[in-house]
Amino acid sequence: MMHQSSGRWRLGLALSLVTVLLWGILPIALTVVLQALDVYTVVWFRFLVAFTLLATYSGITGKLPTLQQLRSASGKLLAIAIIGLASNYVLFTQGLVLTAPANAEVLIQLATVLLGFGGLVVFKERYTLSQWLGVSVLTLGFALFFHAQLTNLITAPSTYLLGSGLVVLAAAAWAIYALAQKQLLRSLSSSNIMLIMYGACALLFTPFARVKTILTLDTIHLGMLVFCALNTLIAYGAFAESLQHWQASRVSAVLTLAPIITLISVWLTSAIAPTLLPPEHLTVIGILGAVLVVAGSGAIALGKSD
Repeated sequence: MMHQSSGRWRLGLALSLVTVLLWGILPIALTVVLQALDVYTVVWFRFLVAFTLLATYSGITGKLPTLQQLRSASGKLLAIAIIGLASNYVLFTQGLVLTAPANAEVLIQLATVLLGFGGLVVFKERYTLSQWLGVSVLTLGFALFFHAQLTNLITAPSTYLLGSGLVVLAAAAWAIYALAQKQLLRSLSSSNIMLIMYGACALLFTPFARVKTILTLDTIHLGMLVFCALNTLIAYGAFAESLQHWQASRVSAVLTLAPIITLISVWLTSAIAPTLLPPEHLTVIGILGAVLVVAGSGAIALGKSD
């Protein structure tokens, strides 16, 4: 049997919006942190802090998974989810090193598209006609909104293209993880799934982490690193819980708003601290694309099911 959502769509929507906000500003923080740390150390630290905090909270509240619950979960699905999430983190972070926040964020949106169609195929979710029209509007909006970034891909140097390719692979890995996680909700709570994910991924990257380099960070870079770790805990916790209450295809539609948050965040950051990030310039066509992205996403997320 496949997992069925609880039907509390308002809660699912609210949790999805929390995820959008946090994922939207994450590329900026990561870009700053990666000026001082390597990819594997950053990924390891994020998973370790998220695991430690969630394990502490679960222990205090008595919500740690029992042996019976762990035995009831599919080992294959857990392995798929762990490998998918670990691959997503490394590939996206390495791709971000070779590209830029805005470019990485638009390419990673392939993940939500793949999740949406995965929900239709794997979980037999359905789109109404108005929702399919929303998909069309959303697609047109992205084409306009990221026209400059897509043009850059064609004329960019090989390292930029390599980074973009890594982000595309990260998107595919994330979609696989998300679909596996939704099915795991039949046997484990969202918090227990994330606890296992964080712990397994932290162990996986421990041999590659350069722990001593963290001690050399200045206040700004250390603050950004801690934010990235907390972002992991809160954003993925909200995302995992949203899948409990809402259809995967609807959640994926809301997550497509993340690039807009990213560009707004880049603009604000560059205005406040121009030495950290170069500014992003939106054209009239780009603004129109942003409006269409919001409209299309809303039509998909809020449309009534058949």
